[in-house]
Parts: sequence; C-alpha cells; structure tokens
Amino acid sequence: MKEAMVYEKLEGSDVRCRLCGHNCAIRDGQRGICAVRENQGGALYSLVYGKVISMNIDPIEKKPLFHVLPGSTSLSIATVGCNFRCKHCQNYEISQYPRERKFSIPGKDTAPEAIVEAALQNRCDSISYTYTEPTIFFEYAYDCSRLAGAKGLKNIFVSNGYTGPEAVRLIAPNLTANNIDLKGSDAFYREICGARLNPVKETIRLMKENGVWVEVTTLIIPELNDSEKDLSDIAGFIASVDRAIPWHVSQFRPAYLLTDKPVTPVATLRKATEIGRKAGLKYVYEGNVPGEGGENTLCPACGEVLIKRFGYRILENRLADGRCPKCSTAVEGVWG
Repeated sequence: MKEAMVYEKLEGSDVRCRLCGHNCAIRDGQRGICAVRENQGGALYSLVYGKVISMNIDPIEKKPLFHVLPGSTSLSIATVGCNFRCKHCQNYEISQYPRERKFSIPGKDTAPEAIVEAALQNRCDSISYTYTEPTIFFEYAYDCSRLAGAKGLKNIFVSNGYTGPEAVRLIAPNLTANNIDLKGSDAFYREICGARLNPVKETIRLMKENGVWVEVTTLIIPELNDSEKDLSDIAGFIASVDRAIPWHVSQFRPAYLLTDKPVTPVATLRKATEIGRKAGLKYVYEGNVPGEGGENTLCPACGEVLIKRFGYRILENRLADGRCPKCSTAVEGVWG
C-alpha cells in the first residue's frame, strides 16, 4: 500500500479524497467510489500502487494521439479500478473489477524502476497510463513519470478527465500529453458514467494551462450523445480552450451494459467532423473506421495531406520539422 498524495483529514478518523472530481468523504475502513483507495485509521491509502494488471506495447496512435511522436510506440500500463461506471466500458473486466469482485485487488507487483526499464529495453518513446483511469493509480503514475522523464521518456495519460486540480498541478510537470474523453452532456455523464460534466471541462482547461498537450476524444453513441446540439456544445467548448486541440470523433460498438444501441454510422462521424470544423477546430479525426479517410492530418492552412494513416499505421509522414512542406504553416503538436 502507499499513502495517498491528495487528501485531507476531517474530524475524527474521516478523510476526504481530493484526487478526483468526486471528492469522496471516506470513513475509517471504507473506500471511495473508485474502490481502490481506503481509509485506514484516518489515513488514506492507494491499494493499487505497483499492482500492474495490464502491460503492453502500443502504437501511440492507439491512445489515440495523432500529434505526438507519430509512428512511435508507448509502453502502456494499468491497474484495476476506475472512478467512473460507464455502461459502455470496453475494459470493464479490469476497470470494474474491485466493485464486482468484492473489493479484491489483483495485479503483478512491479516497481516504477521496472516499468521505466521495460520501456527502455523495448525502445518505446513513452509510457502511457491507460486502459483504466490513471487518476486512480495516481501515486504510481507519478513515481513512474518522474523516473521516466529523467531517462528522456515522454509520459502520457489516457483519461476520463476527472482528475482534481491539485493532482493536475502535481502531475503536469512530468506529463507530455493527455487524451481526455469529453463524452457528452451533463445528463449523459450522470446517466451513463456516474459523474458530472463540469469537472472534465475544468481538467481540460487546466491541463492546457499547465503546458500539457491535450487531445480530446468523443465516442459517439447513437441516441445518447449524437444530436447536433451535443456535438456542437462539445466542439464549441474545445474551440474556446484552444482551436488547435485535436478532436477525435469515434465510432461506437455495443459493449458491456450498453448493447441495445447500434454501431455509429460513418455519416454521423462526418456530421461531427463538419460541426467541429465549423466551430473553428483545426484538426478533427474520425476514429474506429480505418480506410474511410478521416484519419489523416491535413494542413490547417492549405489542406495538404501531411500524415496519411490506416488505423494505427502511418502510411506517409510529410511533416518537415512540424511544418507543412507546401506552405510552411506550423502544425501544433509534439513532433520530436
């Protein structure tokens, strides 16, 4: 176990976790909503520190990050647990494990030094904290990221965006990029995810303000978050933060508890792309539909195809020092 970094002690032996937007008040012997942080005698502990449940080498495009070291690989790690309860979670076997298995915490004990060494040995350029929500294994990600940065590795969060402000400020100096889900309206968050919208918006703003490269993903689910208003609200918010934030609009496929909705039509993704561009976003990508043409990076000034993709593969990269070779326009991102 590892004592939590972001919490406060209340009266008696109660504590309040400040790690994420839930701000759980936790009594002695109880756990927070994530089910992996426990109050023991008036001190809050992470139960998943070093308990790796999944570790793989992924293309960076799988995160998805399209403006960070294209064509590179990232050592991707996770522990069990999540602070959301998304009905459509693709990784529910590990994200919901502590809730569904009577609070048990599986995982292979792996020191931060071993994670960094694995990334170096496998010639990865980065470490991604992903699959479940990295905020819930924050202390572990924090220690790994500090060691990784000292060795020249980039650090990446793939997150639901519910990270609390104090935690954002702590991790931001070590964090290169964060792909954050912006899922829909506040009603969508409450009904489908067990959360609220505003903390996610604040995290996106705060990550940008603290120098983290941010990309945003919206999984478009028919009848739940695919209305023109929903998509316009999301695109408008992203543009209000930074028009250069890439927006990934991705195809939904039935999963977990949400099997009664159909696969998202490609036409809906095209509509979202149009809405994003109308809102002023420079880079909009269509995800989970390889070969449809919406995965390529275009110059925001002249429209030249700069990076051509098929799924997670780079077919061609014509960027020259982060600029369009045709008109010399700078393309925002982390290219080297």
